[in-house]
Amino acid sequence: MIKLAGIVLVVLGVLALVYQGFTYTETTKDAQIGPLVIQHDETKTIPFTPIAGGALIAIGVAALFIGNRRDI
Repeated sequence: MIKLAGIVLVVLGVLALVYQGFTYTETTKDAQIGPLVIQHDETKTIPFTPIAGGALIAIGVAALFIGNRRDI
């Protein structure tokens, strides 16, 4: 179980380093007068720091080593 968690953490860390965040679009309604609707699309970005990606990789590798020691 610890090995699986380690693998997942390493994969998430690599993805965080490669993508460095993700962007999504949110539609906001500004006004509505009868059937007339005024709205706009707003693009938002959530960044991932490289430190967080490196930390996930380090914790994942540590979990893999701990998993190997318990199997012996």
